[in-house]
Amino acid sequence: MVVHPLDGTGRRVEIRGRGAGAATGPRDLLEFLRRAGLDPDEVRLDDPTLIEWRGGGPDVWPDSPP
Repeated sequence: MVVHPLDGTGRRVEIRGRGAGAATGPRDLLEFLRRAGLDPDEVRLDDPTLIEWRGGGPDVWPDSPP
């Protein structure tokens, strides 16, 4: 999974090179992972083998302080 930098109201997400949608927070990412067949309860959003963060890590979202 690749999580791209903030773009307006969210972050574009790709899974296996295909667009999964835009995430506005961690809940969206966990839903995308669930749809990809992973158990959200077993996923750590700071796992670099699973998620490549671009333009900020798992704490950077539209509503996060600058």
